[in-house]
Amino acid sequence: MTDFSSGAVLDDDLDLGAAKGRAKARESAGAKAAAWGGRGLNVAIGVSAVLVVAGLALWAMQLSGGMVQTGMRNLNSWGLYIASFMFFVGLSAGGLIISSVPKAFGIAGFGGISKVAVMSSIACTVAAIGMVVVDLGQPARLWELFAYSNLGSPLMWDILVLGTYLILSCVYLWAQVRAEAGKMSHTALRVISVVALVCAVLVHSVTAWIFGLQQGREMWHTALLAPWFVSSALVCGTALVMVVAIGLRKVGYLELDQSYLVKLAKLLGAFVMVDLYFFGCDLLTEAFPAGSGIEVVQMLVSGPLAPYFWTEIAGCAACAVICFVPALRTNTLLVIGSLLAIAGIFCKRVQLLVGGFQIANLDYAGPLTSMQHTAWDSGLSGIYGGMVYWPTPLEFGVTFGVVALGFLIFFLGLKFLPLRPAEEASPSK
Repeated sequence: MTDFSSGAVLDDDLDLGAAKGRAKARESAGAKAAAWGGRGLNVAIGVSAVLVVAGLALWAMQLSGGMVQTGMRNLNSWGLYIASFMFFVGLSAGGLIISSVPKAFGIAGFGGISKVAVMSSIACTVAAIGMVVVDLGQPARLWELFAYSNLGSPLMWDILVLGTYLILSCVYLWAQVRAEAGKMSHTALRVISVVALVCAVLVHSVTAWIFGLQQGREMWHTALLAPWFVSSALVCGTALVMVVAIGLRKVGYLELDQSYLVKLAKLLGAFVMVDLYFFGCDLLTEAFPAGSGIEVVQMLVSGPLAPYFWTEIAGCAACAVICFVPALRTNTLLVIGSLLAIAGIFCKRVQLLVGGFQIANLDYAGPLTSMQHTAWDSGLSGIYGGMVYWPTPLEFGVTFGVVALGFLIFFLGLKFLPLRPAEEASPSK
């Protein structure tokens, strides 16, 4: 290490004491990684596998009893599953963007966390696809989607892009491993990085268009939705990478200098500010003309969705403060800030999905039955006086099972794939 600020030159490599200290630190980190990567990681894999099996059992109950067991009805045909789908697509896209941008533009990265970020992206993509599968009332008819596909539908665009995205993420991870082993040129890796970056932006844009191109939903029909989805993906994806990197460094899996975490924190703070700016623009556009859009703003600010709205605002604002104030950039606060940002983006997904169904788009709703809403006998005023939708315990259980599947895939990747940088592969180095 060289310090020119005081006119002195300090070289730790010439200091035997410092060299021994670094060697002991690496030894300790290697021991931590070995312990955690052995029994600790096996326990994590086992717990995740048990939760996945429990989720499958609950999903089997859902299939046997029908979707009436969920809180979804005709007036709110999408619920927790699709909100989680949007959320996990964002997590996956953000992770891949953080990994691919440095390589695509030939700039400095974040200290060897690239492969870990891609692995988290793969796990989140699988979880996102899983959310779509459990949302299907008849998954055995999935083949009909391809046999009778409508390429003019944004839903079909999303299926094609999401499948391509998962395959490309796996190829990108494989390419990084090959490049580190000297079996692939950096030019080829850079080309794959550019393609991965474009696909990561596209997958979240197409997901936004599923909602934004529906003219009949006041809260969804806005051209800002696609860039807003991308900015949210960057927030929660960067926050996820931050939490994972700090956690893996804590257990000794990664040797990561604090300066890289500071870079990630500054980047996260910038993404949060952009996302809040987009949100403010959308709210202003809805509220200022004092037209039908004012209902959306009132519903968010003081209506049934207010808890989610203010949780998002407070969580993201707190995250930005932590990221921008140097004295607050401790690992503990960075993890807390990242988790607050992730929670805020999830709240945003709930606002968007539930809010879209909250405002009725029919003048004559027709006769209400138990198949349309769980509180059908209270009339329209009773239904729209509070939350339209709340998940049942079965939905929560199935969702936790799909989330556990994402964790399981990530833990298996840590155990069996070379996700650490080549120079950190051996604890003795």
